[in-house]
Amino acid sequence: MSTTSLTRPLVTSLIEDAVTAPSMHNAQPWKFVHTAGTGVIELHGDPLRRMPHEDPDHRALHLGCGAALFGLRVAAAHRDRHAVVRLLPRPDDPWHFADVELLGPGDPEPGLAALHSALSRRHTSRFPFTEERVPAELIDALRAAALLEGCRFDVPGAWHTDTVLGIVHDSERSEAADEAVRAEIAAWTRTGGSDVGSGTEGIPAYAFGPRQYDVTSPVRDFDPPRRMTDRPAARFEKEPQIALLSTAEDTPRQWLTAGQGLHRVLLRATLDGLSTSLMSQPLEWPELRSVARDPESAAGFVQMVVRLGYGPKGRATPRRPVSEVLTFG
Repeated sequence: MSTTSLTRPLVTSLIEDAVTAPSMHNAQPWKFVHTAGTGVIELHGDPLRRMPHEDPDHRALHLGCGAALFGLRVAAAHRDRHAVVRLLPRPDDPWHFADVELLGPGDPEPGLAALHSALSRRHTSRFPFTEERVPAELIDALRAAALLEGCRFDVPGAWHTDTVLGIVHDSERSEAADEAVRAEIAAWTRTGGSDVGSGTEGIPAYAFGPRQYDVTSPVRDFDPPRRMTDRPAARFEKEPQIALLSTAEDTPRQWLTAGQGLHRVLLRATLDGLSTSLMSQPLEWPELRSVARDPESAAGFVQMVVRLGYGPKGRATPRRPVSEVLTFG
């Protein structure tokens, strides 16, 4: 196959798919650049969307951009293109995260095109799940999806699950005591009403989910001051099912890898009928993040806590228009 130039309509449609990716607080910290006459799309991180208090090392920002990168790969495969990815192609520019060269048409990456329909259906669900256990064969499929991207996806044992749920609560207390962190979260949440949208970014009120009667499930409450008086409360699952996505190392390159692995797992879970939510809260505090790792496991650095099960799918959160995140050169 050879590199072919890309048309503006094709690049625009590829990016429309890519930006459906999840990101911390739906900040959408990505920028894309395409130079006319080439078959390359550049992915850059957007430093204006960093969160200095919750994400001082930009780890979560890299994860979000890695997820968008995987969405771009899926979109390319759906259009019969093969994406060749070069991570961090310019050592002198740490915000230039990847170059994606599109080859073809013909011979896309195996298995990616089948995930395309899940791009628009995958939404974070902060609603109660049932107590029905996820079958082992589905967990194995998610584990295999993570491995394809160089990541691990491990279901912790009973004692380790209790440990992770414990540090979730510890992180909530740390967050409540840190005024700067609370202000940063408030900047990315919209509490105009239980069914009010939020423009093009951040977490709208309708995506908060109900309050928990008794906090049993690792679901972040984005309205602890209770500014939303009409928000209902509900009982969540008593035995939440969680899994830990991890990488062997803890570097910007591995964070981009983790974002791709995370998105692949979430899309696979969506196709398998599972609902998911992400919990980064305990990983935002260095003293707690190390505790999330099972010392008896070969897993390296935990990059995300994933809650999964059966329940409401959640609604789509807003996205910035492609014209704001894509530049043609």
